[in-house]
Amino acid sequence: MLKLRTDAAQNRADILFAADRVFVEHGVTAPLDLVCKEAGVGRATLYRNFPDRHALLVALLEGSIDEMEEKAVSLGEATDALFELLQFQAEHISARASLADYWRVVDREAPEIRHARERIQTIVQPHLKRAASAGLCRDDLTAEDISLLISMLGAALRGRTPEERSRLGLRALDLLVEGLGPRAPRP
Repeated sequence: MLKLRTDAAQNRADILFAADRVFVEHGVTAPLDLVCKEAGVGRATLYRNFPDRHALLVALLEGSIDEMEEKAVSLGEATDALFELLQFQAEHISARASLADYWRVVDREAPEIRHARERIQTIVQPHLKRAASAGLCRDDLTAEDISLLISMLGAALRGRTPEERSRLGLRALDLLVEGLGPRAPRP
């Protein structure tokens, strides 16, 4: 029985890996049969794990947030970790532009989007506080502002090639980071 559970977990992991590759290459509307073929599983196995395309995309979103969390942990308590996280997100978004586009059009108040946003804010919050305390960013920035910033990075990815998307995403980040800097005192 344990073997079956291990196989089921492996099938799920294979499906997610395949879906990421297929959606990056063909867009999120690619036939799910391509995902099955890439993963080496049948349609029944796909639908047993993910009842529809949206459920599959939610799982990919959760995986992306897990990667962000791992990156945040790896950065430790560096005062500039916030900016490293933003660069990580810009690169991640540029590599998965079709997925980023999908999430930009989904209802912002859908439970899975609200949950994802809350997770990202929780991940970012300690790094934001350290950056603000060190004077590296505006002291009025909130974790919700960072969610907005990440969404803005996704909107900047209109390049036709992965290299062009990466260049545009990093340029957008560079421009946006200027706006994160400490405010000059006003008279």
